[in-house]
Amino acid sequence: MKRAATNRRIGLLAAAFLILLAAALTRAVWLQVIKGPEYAAMALRQHRETVVVPAGRGTIVDRNGEPLAIGRATTTIYANPRQVDNARDLTLSAGKIFGADPAVLYPTLTDRSRGFVYVERKADPRKAEKLEKLGYAGLGFYPEELRFYPQGPVAAQILGYAGLDNKGLEGLERSLEGTLAGQPGSQTIVKDPFGRALDVVETKPETPGKDVRLTIDRQIQANAEEILADTVRRWSAKSATAVVMDPQTGEVLAMATAPRFNANRFGKTRADRRRNRGVTDTYEPGSTFKLVTVAAALQEGMVNARSSFRLPPTLKVADRTIRESHSRGTQRMSVREIVEYSSNIGTVTIAQRLGEGRLASWIDRFGFGKSTGVDFPGESAGFALPLEQWSGSTIGTVPIGHGIAVTPVQMARAYSVIANGGLLVKPRLIDRIGGESVAGRNARRIVSRDVAAQMLSMLRGVVVEGTGTGAAIPGYTVAGKTGTAAKIDPDGTYSTSRYVASFVGLVPASKPELVVMVMVDEPRGGYYGGTVAAPVFRDIARFNLQYLEIPQDAPKTADSNR
Repeated sequence: MKRAATNRRIGLLAAAFLILLAAALTRAVWLQVIKGPEYAAMALRQHRETVVVPAGRGTIVDRNGEPLAIGRATTTIYANPRQVDNARDLTLSAGKIFGADPAVLYPTLTDRSRGFVYVERKADPRKAEKLEKLGYAGLGFYPEELRFYPQGPVAAQILGYAGLDNKGLEGLERSLEGTLAGQPGSQTIVKDPFGRALDVVETKPETPGKDVRLTIDRQIQANAEEILADTVRRWSAKSATAVVMDPQTGEVLAMATAPRFNANRFGKTRADRRRNRGVTDTYEPGSTFKLVTVAAALQEGMVNARSSFRLPPTLKVADRTIRESHSRGTQRMSVREIVEYSSNIGTVTIAQRLGEGRLASWIDRFGFGKSTGVDFPGESAGFALPLEQWSGSTIGTVPIGHGIAVTPVQMARAYSVIANGGLLVKPRLIDRIGGESVAGRNARRIVSRDVAAQMLSMLRGVVVEGTGTGAAIPGYTVAGKTGTAAKIDPDGTYSTSRYVASFVGLVPASKPELVVMVMVDEPRGGYYGGTVAAPVFRDIARFNLQYLEIPQDAPKTADSNR
């Protein structure tokens, strides 16, 4: 019995061992064969890590290659909380080196549910190196660019802004995102059991974004901005805008706005200061719009420069009474004098001879009421009342620049028609992308060379002896037109205290190479275009003529002013 019992116990024990061995073998097969690839991949992941490396953003430069927006080299530091073994000391070190807030950083470093957290984004590489030398487990480092605007406030409203992730958020940075951004790369890093990087085993190179060259000239832009800033201070104005354009090509050399701001503090700047008012904001142009009325009548053969009209002191048009800016008696004036002295009644009389249908057609031909196509996001089309909505008084208001809304770039383009001999050009801000030239001149004729020459001569008279004498520049002939328009109050009536003063000029008038448009919004202490805006034009244009070394075409006037 004893032997049988012993054998039974031995058998049971052997069976137990066989069961355990089978279980162990089954477990081994399960781990090595069934789950083996998964665990192998998990082990590999614990020792390897792939990090996305952002691509370098393309540089934006001015027409002369001066950098306006560049990438500054930085280092981004990240951590894997599951591998961080000394979160307290790491937090203290990061706070000391980078100024990181311990109350924010420490909880993220101890959150084991996360495999990736930022310690410091886009840090100074020298500071990042200090932290790396301390040898903390679980840290990683990769190079990254910080968008930087070396010219500070210059062209800030044009450039816009690229955020912390180097993604364009406003302005050209946003509209050119696909061009500037490039394609990111990656790095696969081997780490030791403590999470410290040992080697980079695989690299997928990033593709940098393309560089962009603008038509803007940094010097012309900076000068215009400074003059506008002084103008806003002097006249306690709400804002001021200037556009400098090459009338032959449509290239915008400057599009300036005041108040201005530093582009490197874009995110901390109010939205109203960030707008590029040259294309986004509209205003009633007042007398600068008379160019369209008179040019249309000349082209239609309704008048010529010598045509004269007997003009009463006031003119009734439907329910509106048209008056001059200054009181006068009944007077006979030629078309030339109507332009030179900016007669409202004379311009409306010409418009009545032209007729509503023709005038509306010419407003459309000059491009008002629709966008110019300038390569900048958010362009306003302005507003031009469709002919079918004209009332009886519209023929008395629109011809003199009331009841119509325009942008500064639209007005600069309209005067370019006269400057270049009759062609409507497409304004542009972008010259080259990635070394390839952007489509060049895009123009269509809307008035004859003869009409353009007649208008240029009359606009010359505005500066010689008319309302724009404040725009005169010694040594050069100047042509242009003043504009003064009351703003509309909330009750729908024209204000008696809020005005827009403007001036659009062409230099040199003998053969215009520049169109300069100036608009000052709500100046105080004066509001006439000839008083407020014409001197601003003079100062901007005078600098540009000297800077671009454009020869004098009236040297005797320079001698007489010495």
